[in-house]
Amino acid sequence: MAHEGIFATSDEIIKKAGHGASSTYTAESVVNDFIAQAESEINVVTRRNWSDDYSGLNTDVKRILSKCAASLAAIEIITCDMGGYTSRTEAESMINVLRDTALRLMSVLKTQNAERFMDSET
Repeated sequence: MAHEGIFATSDEIIKKAGHGASSTYTAESVVNDFIAQAESEINVVTRRNWSDDYSGLNTDVKRILSKCAASLAAIEIITCDMGGYTSRTEAESMINVLRDTALRLMSVLKTQNAERFMDSET
C-alpha cells in the first residue's frame, strides 16, 4: 500500500529509484522521511509553501510538485545504497537525470510568470 507525502506517493518515488533500489531504503518509514525532506526542500528553494497551498492548486502544478518531489526522494534512495544497480555508473546516471528533472521543475516553480499561470484556475 502506497503511503503519501503531500506531493508524491511512495510508489511514485520507488518507481523513480528503479529496480536496483535497496529494500532497506524503500521501506515505508524511510521513504516517508525522504518525501518529507524533499517537500521541505521544494518549499524553501522556491520560496513558497506549496504544502499549505496544495489543496487550492491546479492539476498541472500538483503534477509538477509530484514529479519534482519524487525525483528528489528517489535520489536519496539511490545514494544510500548503489549496490543493487548493474554498476555505479548506472546509479550515478539515474541520479543525474533525477537531479536535472528536479532542478528544472524547481526553476519553473520559482518563476513569477509561471506562478501566475499556475495559480489560475482556467
